[in-house]
Amino acid sequence: MTLTKIKGNTYYINSVTNSGIFAFKNKNCLIIDTGSNNSDAKKIEEILIENNLHPKYIINTHNHLDHNGGNTYFQKSYPGCLVYTSLKEKLFMENPEIQASILFSSTPIKGIDKSNKPLHVDFVLDYGVNKINDEKFEIVPLKGHSIEQIGIITPEKVCFLGDSIFSSEILEKYSFPYLYDIEESIDTLNRIKTIDADYFVISHANEILNRDKIEKLVDKNLENIESYKNQILDLLDQPLTREDILENLSVLNDLSLNFYQYHLNFGGVSAFISYLFSKGLIQYSIEDGKLYYFKKPE
Repeated sequence: MTLTKIKGNTYYINSVTNSGIFAFKNKNCLIIDTGSNNSDAKKIEEILIENNLHPKYIINTHNHLDHNGGNTYFQKSYPGCLVYTSLKEKLFMENPEIQASILFSSTPIKGIDKSNKPLHVDFVLDYGVNKINDEKFEIVPLKGHSIEQIGIITPEKVCFLGDSIFSSEILEKYSFPYLYDIEESIDTLNRIKTIDADYFVISHANEILNRDKIEKLVDKNLENIESYKNQILDLLDQPLTREDILENLSVLNDLSLNFYQYHLNFGGVSAFISYLFSKGLIQYSIEDGKLYYFKKPE
């Protein structure tokens, strides 16, 4: 992990989940996403100390633990460190049982509840320009992967995109990435092409992307969504349950599933079912206690 300058006062720390850093003139700094846990936070802290930077502000792009698991460490170690995110992500961060409950449709079974520790959020960010320590940051909506994920554009026109778009490496390794809302994901990907920024940072990627590269990656992500949409429609030439759909997708795409990944991917299947049903492309029937989906006749 190193502190890499992108432009002006905007940096990032490369890790499993990349963290953005904005250095203010008074040597306070803003961290965009803090990693998964205290260990990640301590590594970020070491790099900041080496560069004479003091953690003062945190913005979380969304509520998933690999993006905010280091928050508590910074809040305890640096009294007065302030945390910002969007309104609905705040709800999920302060009530972590919600995400696991969504995946299990009830009180979550042990093994998919990644954390039961609430994360305190100090301020909700509005879309548009927000001032932090006398610097202006633009907040853009990036819904889809989570309920109200946000992107952050620094004064140097560097945009931190969180998990709103996946790198080629991630798509090759996990071709069925978790999406909460398919339609919002598609809208967000198209919106990324219109963002007024010169550089783009993705949470799980090995390089900083310029405008040309981000536009190509947007198309690759859209093609991946379209591919899975078509696969599911082809499978639904015959009636299938959601479990049947996940089984078929896993075999066709060689998806490796542990207990947690099963529930995560089952949620992803549900997102596609919701999307296809809202578009009038599929119907359902209930027989002998099973709910089947099938392609709507043309």
